[in-house]
Amino acid sequence: MAAVSAKLVKELRERTGLGMMECKKALTAAGGDIDVAIEEMRKNSGLKAAKKAGRTAAEGIVVVKAADDNASAVLVEVNSETDFAAKNEDFLGFAQTVANSAFESKDTNVAALNDGALKDVRDALVQKIGENISARRAELVEGDVVGSYVHSNNRIGALVVLKGGNLELAKDIAMHVTAVNPRVLAPADMPESELDAEKAIIKAQPDMAGKPDNIVEKMMVGRIQKFLKENSLTEQPFVKNPDLTIAKLAKEAGAEVVSFVRLEVGEGIEVEETDFAAEVAAQLQG
Repeated sequence: MAAVSAKLVKELRERTGLGMMECKKALTAAGGDIDVAIEEMRKNSGLKAAKKAGRTAAEGIVVVKAADDNASAVLVEVNSETDFAAKNEDFLGFAQTVANSAFESKDTNVAALNDGALKDVRDALVQKIGENISARRAELVEGDVVGSYVHSNNRIGALVVLKGGNLELAKDIAMHVTAVNPRVLAPADMPESELDAEKAIIKAQPDMAGKPDNIVEKMMVGRIQKFLKENSLTEQPFVKNPDLTIAKLAKEAGAEVVSFVRLEVGEGIEVEETDFAAEVAAQLQG
């Protein structure tokens, strides 16, 4: 069986908060697959959740362009190779230009954004900065009231659409979305595949062992309800006032949350990390 790297053990520790030896043992049993290791740890140790993978370190920013009447907005992610480039004034200007272009054209096709009217501007910026730069994602929303929020580091942004209500409320809920990262709008929106996976994990947990099927099912109902509340925007306690759920917050303002979008820089991208010292040593040897 292949040895488990220290880097994988470190990542699993960061995502679960569990001990080094426990993480190493789980990774070894899972053949080095960190997601399988987490699932087995949840089954065997009652681990409630794990942080998202840290190997999504693509750099860049998210940018919003909103209509003056607050009835529509665009949220885009524009990537660079390094954090240094993401802070470059020319890069920041290009990212805003991408958002403006997507908003004006109502076109969220990033291939068109990268290679269409903005191609010459993008190519010139790539030459100037010396890094690959491109729009990765763009989301357009429309509705009665559209609010936006971009976190101070410009790496996480959200749009929220309300029926009724006002801009301040929509912005507050968008801020909540950036902070809490709900999976779905409401419990009914949770995909069956995710529910099935969660049920399998719950059934395999130690306190379920040896219990009659009817008791297991009753316990399952309660835990699935808790899972849905924790991961559905409308059921989550509002970060500014945990006594109110988002649904109740909206209702008290005469509004209803229709939809939301959240983008975080680098989600789903695995960046190959280079051992600089090893690379230099290899070149010297060569």
